[in-house]
Amino acid sequence: MTTLFLHFFLFSITTCVANLIPAVHSHCIEDQQLSLLHFKKSLAFDSSESSKLIKWNSSTDCCFWLGVTCSSNGHVVDLDLSSESISCSIDNSSSLFQLQHLQSLNLADNDFIGSQIPSAIGKLTNLRYLNLNAANFSGEIPIEISRLARLAILDLSSSSRDLGAENTNLSMLFQNLTELTELNLDGNNLSAQGPHWCQAISSSLTNLRVLSLSKCDLSGPICESLTKLQSLTEIYLDFNNFYAPVPRLFANFSKLTSLDLGDSNFQGTFPKEIFQIPCLQTIDLSWNTELCGSFPEFPKNGSLQSIDVSDTNFSGILPNSIGNLKLLSILYLSKYSFTGSVPKSIANLTKLVNLDLSGNLFNGPISAISWESLVNLERLDLSGNLLNGSIPSSIFSLPLLGVLLLFDNLFSGQLPELSNTSSPLLSDLYLGNNNLEGQIPTSIFNLQGLRHLHLSSNNFSGFPFHGPQRPIELLDLDLTDNSLFDYNGTGSSFLQISYLLLASNKLRVFPDFLKNQSALSVLDLSRNQIQGQIPNWIWSIKSLEKLNLSCNSFSTLESPLPNYTILYSLDLHSNKLRSFPNFLRNQSELDYLDLSNNQIQGQIPNWIWSNNFRQKLYLSCNSLESLQAPLLDSTFTVSVLDLHSNQLQGQIPMFVSGQYLDYSRNNFSSSIPTDIGDFISATTSLSLSSNNLHGAIPKSICNASAQVLDLSNNSLSGIIPQCLTQSQSRSVIDLRRNNLTGTIPDNFVEHCKLQTLDLSNNQIQGQFPKSLVNCSSLEVLNLGNNQITDTFPCLLKSISTLRVLVLRFNKFYGSIGCPKTNNTWPVLQIIHLAHNNFSGEIPAKMSLTWQAMVANEDDSSTNLGYVSRLVLIASKTSSVAQPVTPIRPGVDYRNGITTFIKGLELDLVMILTIFTVIDFSYNNFNGSIPDEMGQLKSLYVLNLSGNALTGEIPSSFGNMRQLESLDLSQNHLSGQIPPQFANLTFLAFLNVSNNQLTGRIPTSTQFSTFPNTSFEGNQGLWGPPLTADTVAVPPPPKSNGSLSNMNSGDEIDWDIISVEIGFTCGFGIAVGSLLFCKRWRKWYYRAMCNILFKIFPQLEQRFGNHTRHVYVNTRWSH
Repeated sequence: MTTLFLHFFLFSITTCVANLIPAVHSHCIEDQQLSLLHFKKSLAFDSSESSKLIKWNSSTDCCFWLGVTCSSNGHVVDLDLSSESISCSIDNSSSLFQLQHLQSLNLADNDFIGSQIPSAIGKLTNLRYLNLNAANFSGEIPIEISRLARLAILDLSSSSRDLGAENTNLSMLFQNLTELTELNLDGNNLSAQGPHWCQAISSSLTNLRVLSLSKCDLSGPICESLTKLQSLTEIYLDFNNFYAPVPRLFANFSKLTSLDLGDSNFQGTFPKEIFQIPCLQTIDLSWNTELCGSFPEFPKNGSLQSIDVSDTNFSGILPNSIGNLKLLSILYLSKYSFTGSVPKSIANLTKLVNLDLSGNLFNGPISAISWESLVNLERLDLSGNLLNGSIPSSIFSLPLLGVLLLFDNLFSGQLPELSNTSSPLLSDLYLGNNNLEGQIPTSIFNLQGLRHLHLSSNNFSGFPFHGPQRPIELLDLDLTDNSLFDYNGTGSSFLQISYLLLASNKLRVFPDFLKNQSALSVLDLSRNQIQGQIPNWIWSIKSLEKLNLSCNSFSTLESPLPNYTILYSLDLHSNKLRSFPNFLRNQSELDYLDLSNNQIQGQIPNWIWSNNFRQKLYLSCNSLESLQAPLLDSTFTVSVLDLHSNQLQGQIPMFVSGQYLDYSRNNFSSSIPTDIGDFISATTSLSLSSNNLHGAIPKSICNASAQVLDLSNNSLSGIIPQCLTQSQSRSVIDLRRNNLTGTIPDNFVEHCKLQTLDLSNNQIQGQFPKSLVNCSSLEVLNLGNNQITDTFPCLLKSISTLRVLVLRFNKFYGSIGCPKTNNTWPVLQIIHLAHNNFSGEIPAKMSLTWQAMVANEDDSSTNLGYVSRLVLIASKTSSVAQPVTPIRPGVDYRNGITTFIKGLELDLVMILTIFTVIDFSYNNFNGSIPDEMGQLKSLYVLNLSGNALTGEIPSSFGNMRQLESLDLSQNHLSGQIPPQFANLTFLAFLNVSNNQLTGRIPTSTQFSTFPNTSFEGNQGLWGPPLTADTVAVPPPPKSNGSLSNMNSGDEIDWDIISVEIGFTCGFGIAVGSLLFCKRWRKWYYRAMCNILFKIFPQLEQRFGNHTRHVYVNTRWSH
């Protein structure tokens, strides 16, 4: 700590001055010198790094040794061996502890190899200063330190965090240290003390000025007795685990200059008064994400120099009084909910060095702020807000500005012209994702120090590649997603760019200015409209390493010139190439090659395998039919090989081994080789799905360490190998749509990491595997379309991660009610039990535990995504530091299911996390439909058809506002269709046919779209669309000689009334407009005259001139 070292420096100066004159005339006492020499001898240290110990010897007086200070009578009072590269332990017998007159001992920044602090330290009772900072001591803080009653400064801070007080009584440790002014225990483990650390310090250390307990695993709350420490000037409690509010008592420390509470899990509302402590200079509350608060009005001439509330839950406005803090140099307010405009008074903070307001909701323009007054500003970050208007030129006039981040805002207009004196130190300029437009001015190069220029996601139409008249070296230029058109001209040789990103523009030809780029290493021209040939001169850029030309319309490559560049990455996916570029056979260091989604036909040449450096090879979505094996029967090792969606035939290639192998959606027609496990032992993902593979699954496939094994959509037969389910690391087993028989192996190991098990559409028999309960991370279980006979798998109720459960078309039976279902499947979103033999009532409370269906979608925090999307290889994305390739799908596995939706059987290739289905159709459920089902507000599909359900349809179904498909057909339901169904505005499919429903079909926009087949088979049901709306309604029954309540008798025909109301309102608006609006009245008169004149031409001859004369006079009379 700065203050800690300052106090030590003053203490040392005082000691030296007090002993300077006597020391000149005194000599080191012999026993003191011998003790020091013995101490040196016991130490192991690096003589090449030592500046003090290496010079100690018996021929000179010890009082003149570096690191040693003596008193007037020759006793050693100060020993400083900090940073001496000591690497050994010190025991209690060390001669160090014979130096009884020591007042200052500094052993900081050494390595005492994790040994304990010797308890003999308690013998040095004259110590005023003890510094063991970063000395790699471990174990317990010795209680003997309590004997050092004269101690003023104690620093036991540890970077290894192996020192602590697990069994030490802190109250006893501190009870005698009443003169202590500075305590530094950073990095010590004090978690065993609980909240009692606070009481132990406040009861004894009343003279404390500096309290530093960073990274001590402290817990809260902070005790009120801490107010006793009224001398405190610095408090450092960052990186702890308080989980408690910040106490208001901190505002009572009138001498406080520094307060650091960062990343300590403080909660509640921060007391505003603390900001107003008169002497406070530095306050850090960052990374307390549950700490709320707002700024007070700051007094004039405040003393604050640094404020950091980034990554907290602070909100509100930044008050105009922030301008009163004339000494402020650092202001961090990033990543939360500040609103309003950036105050103009920010310009008063002339000492400001770093201003970060990023990631908030600040809005409005910033052009009214006098930015030119912030002459000391080095970094300005306003990114991720709602700021609009133009970017002021004054912001570029700051002499010390090095980083300017304005991306992710709503700035518009053109970039301002920049003068020759514009911010010479500005190296990083980020303006991406705004609404800027027009030509980028040539004066941008007046920023002499510019190295990183990011202008992506705007509407710029041009960049001055020809502009600079002096050497400019840009490390990266990002113009992605703009409106740049073709650039004609050779460009300036003065402008050299290392990373150039021009993706997603409107380029139609290859830019010629690239010919002058001698430093270009990364070029991205993807997602443009470039056609024809790739010019050969591009391969002559010797520095080029990574090239992305994907998503264009290139059809051929011009033959490269001699001595072409050696690439590391080439992306040509989504073009119109018809063959493999021949020059690739000599690209010996190409690590990444993507030719997917082209029109390449024929054979994969064997030279593609000859490059041992190639790690990622993507050839999917072409028309490839075969592949040549590598020469000399060698094997080819890759990280990724993607051949899916081609027309490859024959046997599965066994000469390739890799981490990710995708051969899916081809025409491989062999059996799986029995020795396949010898080639895929290191494979983490293997997909052979959607081929014509037959035969049994070989046992050797279990040798693969694959997290994902996908053999779906083939013609495999036989039983599932027992070893397949015994892997602890496998995440996905997908064997659906084969001809597998036998039973499911019941040997899932404990702590298995299986997330997806899909065995649907096979001929599997037997019982449900009980050991599946060991797979506590299971998300998707699909056993549909088999012949499994068992009861409902209640044993899975403890698996809280289950999202999809499909048991459709099996022989399950019995009740689906499970005991103790309070927290069963909170994220379940699809349960499909159709076509089984389940019976009994539908449990009322069970569905309420499925919180993913209960939660209102508007209130849900679930992000839109896919169920169990297991990403195995990092997606090929660009980054700020190295924007190499554009975003495209990563190597991953996504689940799919088959289900009935809106009366149709659909295959869902991917399952959205917001998609929810309950399908209990065609079982033997009886009893009434639970009213609690109406609380499933996020349910999309509900199918209860083909059961024996009775009673009325619950009116609570009207609460399921997200419902799109509802099938209650073929039951024994009675009563009316609830009028609340009119609230289901998203309902696209409804089937209540073949029940015993009565009454009138509700009238609403949605119901008018359903066919009559949705309601047929209910004899007492009437009204459109089932019958005409003219059915006579029997007179309502009389009660006590009078008509019964209108609500239970005649119904109001809103169809007729709505027409009458509509006509009345429309007629009133039309007439009113003509009466009160002169302009409309004139238009109506003219239009009617024109119509009448066309019908009766003779009227125009009589009145036509008169009407024109009237309107001419009327117009000019105003």
